[in-house]
Amino acid sequence: MNKKMSSSVQRVRDALAAAGLDNEVRELLVSTRSALEAATAVGCQVRQIVKSLAMKGVHSKEMFMVLVNGSDRLSLERIALLVEEEVAMADAGSVRAQTGFAIGGVPPLGHLEPLKIFIDEKLMAHDVIWAAAGSPNTLFHLSPEELLRITGGTMASVTED
Repeated sequence: MNKKMSSSVQRVRDALAAAGLDNEVRELLVSTRSALEAATAVGCQVRQIVKSLAMKGVHSKEMFMVLVNGSDRLSLERIALLVEEEVAMADAGSVRAQTGFAIGGVPPLGHLEPLKIFIDEKLMAHDVIWAAAGSPNTLFHLSPEELLRITGGTMASVTED
């Protein structure tokens, strides 16, 4: 695209560079808001798309992020065991306030406030995965090992079987 890249997308590019990655951020003419749309846009399998799911502890109100592949469903019970409290999806306003990104384009890095991150172990099965890059039509590719390194995430089994 020729138009100026948004500040959210630039923040992701800057975070990637700060992490030592020069991975291309693709700004597309189509939506990448859903995992299926994203996979279609870049020509990969849905399970190679990283879904960034913002969650909150029901009692603590602490927000954290769970990264899972695009074809799996998150297990709230498994997440609750990890964080030792009942959990729920974070609302859009809280996500924007803590990460600086709108739902549909939340990347795994570059957040305004640091978040604890859990990465589903099934993402490690791929050579290349794709993550949101700050807007609902941008993505970047990386390896699962790079995802683990740049997020400081904790590997866990967090999806339904």
